[in-house]
Amino acid sequence: MTTIKQPIAILGAGSWGTALALHLARLNQTVHLWTFDKEHGSQLQADRANKRYLPDHPFPDNLHPTAELTTALHNVNDILIAVPSVGFRSIVTQLKPLLKSGMRIAWATKGLDENTGQLLHEVIAELLDKDYPTAVLAGPSFASEVALQQPTAVVIASLDTTFAHDLLARFNTPLFRIYLNTDIPGVEIGGAVKNVLAIATGISDGMGFGSNARCALITRGLTEMMRLGHKLGGNVETFTGLAGLGDLILTCTDDKSRNRRFGLALGKGKNATQAEKEIGQVVEGKRNAELVVQLAHKNKIEMPITEAVWQILQEKKTAKEAMQDLLTRATTTEKS
Repeated sequence: MTTIKQPIAILGAGSWGTALALHLARLNQTVHLWTFDKEHGSQLQADRANKRYLPDHPFPDNLHPTAELTTALHNVNDILIAVPSVGFRSIVTQLKPLLKSGMRIAWATKGLDENTGQLLHEVIAELLDKDYPTAVLAGPSFASEVALQQPTAVVIASLDTTFAHDLLARFNTPLFRIYLNTDIPGVEIGGAVKNVLAIATGISDGMGFGSNARCALITRGLTEMMRLGHKLGGNVETFTGLAGLGDLILTCTDDKSRNRRFGLALGKGKNATQAEKEIGQVVEGKRNAELVVQLAHKNKIEMPITEAVWQILQEKKTAKEAMQDLLTRATTTEKS
């Protein structure tokens, strides 16, 4: 195994950021895990574990939690952002004056920019006045299973070959397998759209529609993802791979998915506020449904399943009405 001596900063101490920090620390890498919440930072330091999100996984000695961004970046070249998409623009803005020559930025955030609907690599390009090597980590990966060291396969997409291979050396193990890609827009679209589609399948299951309906929604949802992704420059192969179909299946079919559980609650008659409160964590699909619909309208792409989710969230239609509309749409060829 390659020995990585340079520390890495992971920004975001939720379940996903913490799971990735644990993974790297267990590989004898020095990890600085940053949280924006000073109280949470103190708790992480005192408990030597993230009892809020992954309570059963004590921190190795080489995992250093902090609420000070300058401390997290000390002696670091590689930065991995793992905050929810709603906080992505803010953390990049905070990073900007602290970045130094030689630093490289990756993100494991899935979703669109809440302010503009931009893909996250577009936010980076807008906010940073210098070119830094960038990469995105995505794919079917529940944080709890990564923390338990259960087999997982993900994608790292980057146009910088050196950075991609350095991240491969950092992360790749037999139980956390890395595949390389160069399609950043495609990987990002997959990560944003699958969360909305998981809400749709959750709604369907919550209404008791069964396995046939779930599979139809996943398959036709993949078509919606590919339509939008192709329009925005993504490669077809990306959407049939881990960051597309793989993540879509995981998020739509397993109750560890917050987005699926949120949809289940909606399908059983609860409103969006009640459903999100029960989950107690950020539901990315709820935040991104409107943004994906706006992106589809802007690019003149038909995404009826995604549109139905947004109509339910706006309370323009009940779950029953929205699903009925999907079932009674005019039939067409499968390619349409």
